[in-house]
Amino acid sequence: MSDADLIKLYSGRILELAADIPLTQRLETPQATIKRRSPLCGSTVTVDVSLKDGRIAAFGQDVKACALGQAAASIVGANIIGRSRSEVEQARDELKAMLKADGPVPAAPFDELKVLLPAREYRNRHASILLALEATAEAMSEAEKATCA
Repeated sequence: MSDADLIKLYSGRILELAADIPLTQRLETPQATIKRRSPLCGSTVTVDVSLKDGRIAAFGQDVKACALGQAAASIVGANIIGRSRSEVEQARDELKAMLKADGPVPAAPFDELKVLLPAREYRNRHASILLALEATAEAMSEAEKATCA
């Protein structure tokens, strides 16, 4: 990766997002907690969720990832309260398609993920970028199972 490629990939906006991740306080009594790890780079994201009426009422995350994974987690954290599992899964699927299949930018409220478009060319970064949405979707599924049991 050349210096110009690195500059393009790690834009000022990505670094701003990475430096200001919302909802990093873990929940004391979550309905579900999921930890996801990218085997390629070792990035991890741990997500706590509590649901009310099928939507995220409380959310906490612990993010140990590269700047790209942190930026994605920042956007997720800023927009996650009040979302249903189908909205989170849609955002996850749209982000994956944007990165891996030249798909469009995810729909609002996750449309700021467009800042990660330059990462399309760097497949080794995709797993880290997807961690926050993957962990959130899985945590929501687990929380729904727990409330039905």
